[in-house]
Amino acid sequence: MSTLPVRVRFAPSPTGYLHVGGARTALFNWLYARNRGGKFILRIEDTDEARNTPEAMAAIFDGLRWLGLDWDEGPEIGGERGPYFQSQRKSIYDDYLARLTAAGRTYEDGGAVRFKFSRQPINVPDLVCGDVQFAATEEPDMTVRRPDGSYIFHFCNVVDDIEMGITHVIRGEDHLSNTWKHTDLFHAFGKHPPRYAHIPLILNPSGSKMSKRDEGAAVSSYIQDGYLPDAVFNYLCLLGWTPRAEKEKLDRAALITLFEVSDVHSANARFDMEKLKWFNAQYLREMSPDELLAAATPFLKTAGISTDASFAAAALQSVKEKVSLLTEFPGWVHFFFREDFPFEADAVTKLKSKPENKVLLEAAAAHFSTFADWSEHGIHKAIEEVAALQSVKPGVLMPLLRFALSGQTRGPGVTTIANLAGK
Repeated sequence: MSTLPVRVRFAPSPTGYLHVGGARTALFNWLYARNRGGKFILRIEDTDEARNTPEAMAAIFDGLRWLGLDWDEGPEIGGERGPYFQSQRKSIYDDYLARLTAAGRTYEDGGAVRFKFSRQPINVPDLVCGDVQFAATEEPDMTVRRPDGSYIFHFCNVVDDIEMGITHVIRGEDHLSNTWKHTDLFHAFGKHPPRYAHIPLILNPSGSKMSKRDEGAAVSSYIQDGYLPDAVFNYLCLLGWTPRAEKEKLDRAALITLFEVSDVHSANARFDMEKLKWFNAQYLREMSPDELLAAATPFLKTAGISTDASFAAAALQSVKEKVSLLTEFPGWVHFFFREDFPFEADAVTKLKSKPENKVLLEAAAAHFSTFADWSEHGIHKAIEEVAALQSVKPGVLMPLLRFALSGQTRGPGVTTIANLAGK
């Protein structure tokens, strides 16, 4: 293993949204850097001017920040090995091409510049896949600079890794087949390649490679759908890696301590949205009232619900055991914040079909109006008294009262609803 200070990188192209596979790659690099006291570098492969967009760039930055993947060098941060946009590094690529040419490893072909492969067998020692042997290639020599003067990905990738002192390259398994080309280039420059670790692909539930059409493919969708970044972070860690711990739910500090790239699986990982929702629900349940209110407020406001009420945090706490996503809260607590809440139509019809329900509700209203103790304990006592006076069990009254107070047949306990709503 290299004794140099660990330097890893995430190098996305700003041509679309931040894909969950890219985010998982960034996460593994970040974990490895933090575990080894190294540096996590963000560099942007933006040489495809026709496809690059400011929106895609913003999606990368926003997605990484949302997940808590802070970079030590890169855009908006700077560093000694920049610039960190490939579009700003052409003079560096020109210099390295001149070195290859001086070494007799390039030639022109129809305006393009090609790199002469060594035509030797190449071994790639991979921290995940083991030693991968590539026979002497019979492929045509690789173009490194196009006739228009632009450089291809493979060349830029190797030059940037050299210039930025990258010690470990942790990337998707789909890049493994090209690694011999990169190794050949490193050797042509007289450099040792970084240590490679090709991590397994993420598959959709049907077993094919996760595409942009699949649910959960875009990191932005997690933000919009009400997931918590810590829950997504924790779940993505488990896609291709099993921590040596007794449980799956682990905080960042524990994941950093436990992470070993050599423990990453070689088999592909299958994405499970229901498992992710389960993780999210566990994280929601552990939030303090103030944390939950802060996280849910944007979603409540989108639903037209003001959280200025003093009991807003308590209202959210009353249902947090029943929800999995922040987007679900408005549907569970809206009746706390408005007088004109809707009633479930089917339930109205069903309850009206029994005349005794009206009698029970009127009796409860009359009794409650005389009751002074409006604590949850006092409300429960009042319900028991009404039930006794009407010769029914309290369980008969409970669903009627919940529906009258919330318009819903589900929700928090009746005493909680009544207490928070106020007498």
